Amino acid sequence: MKQHYTIPIFIPEKACPFRCVYCNQYHIADLIKPMEPEAILTEVDRYLETIPKHAVKRIAFFGGSFTGMSMAEQERYLQVVFPYLERGDISGIQLSTRPDYINLEILQLLKNYGVSIIELGAQSLDDEVLHAAGRGHTAAEVQQASSLIIENGFQLGLQMMIGLPGDTFEKSIDTAKKIIEWGAHYTRIYPALVIRDTELEQMYLQKKYTPLTLDEAIHWCRSLMDLFTAQNITILRMGLHPSEGLLTGHNLVAGPFHVSFKELVQTAHWNSVLEQETQNLGTQITVKVNRKQLNSAVGYYGKNKKWLQQKYNKVIFQEDESLLEWDYKIEITT
Repeated sequence: MKQHYTIPIFIPEKACPFRCVYCNQYHIADLIKPMEPEAILTEVDRYLETIPKHAVKRIAFFGGSFTGMSMAEQERYLQVVFPYLERGDISGIQLSTRPDYINLEILQLLKNYGVSIIELGAQSLDDEVLHAAGRGHTAAEVQQASSLIIENGFQLGLQMMIGLPGDTFEKSIDTAKKIIEWGAHYTRIYPALVIRDTELEQMYLQKKYTPLTLDEAIHWCRSLMDLFTAQNITILRMGLHPSEGLLTGHNLVAGPFHVSFKELVQTAHWNSVLEQETQNLGTQITVKVNRKQLNSAVGYYGKNKKWLQQKYNKVIFQEDESLLEWDYKIEITT
């Protein structure tokens, strides 16, 4: 199976007129200058030099409001990267944007320049949560934009953020079910964090908002992950990218941040599976999983293996490439 690589191009949210309670980009946008075309070329070339030649490579415009820019500015960025697609240096172009920044004219422009994946920052599909977060759009607008994207031949990504003001476990599950129902191919799950210089920070300091604990975030995400994987929806990321500001704690005020958040969630998933499947006692247990899930099945710092070693004299984890990514076989010797 070929490896997949994403070449990220970050465009600050200068086109976004809204101030979501969790976002600090109004404070940092002046510090992060958009890449000029020459800089984008240099960045892409630098990545291509280090990525294996036969890997699947995509250029991705991140920042959250790409299609909020003028059509001319969107085209200026797309013209820079389109030749890489024409030459076969990359296999696709993708971008992230707001659901209320999608229309047929924009989609035609994106199609002309080979964009194949559009991710929408939905964050929640509950109108009360969207209003409390200051998103400036409704769930109905997400549904309308999603339909337009799919009807016009693009692959759809819908991002969600759990633990926002007014959110509950039940509402997050309902959001996931709508993401599935509305035909998304991809999703990202971000636990809400209290970041410095945001409205959420003020709410937290005034005790008007309590973020999820790390254990709560893991529990919520494990349930969401099970829903998405059962429907073959690819989860591109769980947890925020561990930026320097988060790692040092400079930007993080509170919330369930962990540098290995995805691994913790997958460890919890496999722990649940193993608890259900190891009711019978024996002297040896062999757990067979797909190569992609071997480390997660063993568990973060071997957590699941250590747990099994309390019940069985010998514990073996094995790769089995005949199994699909989330399938498993368990053999217990008495």
